[in-house]
Amino acid sequence: MSVLAKSILLFGLNWLDAQLTIVWVRGGHATEGNGLMAHLLDMGDAPFILTKLAVGAFAAYVLYRCSRYKLAQRGMTVVLGLYLGLMVVHAATGMSALGYQAPETIIAYLGNLPNSVFALFS
Repeated sequence: MSVLAKSILLFGLNWLDAQLTIVWVRGGHATEGNGLMAHLLDMGDAPFILTKLAVGAFAAYVLYRCSRYKLAQRGMTVVLGLYLGLMVVHAATGMSALGYQAPETIIAYLGNLPNSVFALFS
């Protein structure tokens, strides 16, 4: 995949994250985890969206322009991986909002997994 395509994908995932966050928060199914973004969301949808898109566009642009550097290449990979993981969380939130409880069980299991691993070595 080209660097330009990755940058566009990053911006698209950022935009989708912003839209889904508004849907889940306004529907009462989730809360915004980032304190600054939660404050902007309390001010209204427009400040939240504009800030989220500005930050996402800036990040995508910087990673695109600096793509010749290893750090930017790895950064793009990490950020895309994080956003894809976040899309899984959004999908689980959507399923839970529709009444399907299996995603909550899986997320609870995965959330307790590090404690279980540490318990093996204690």
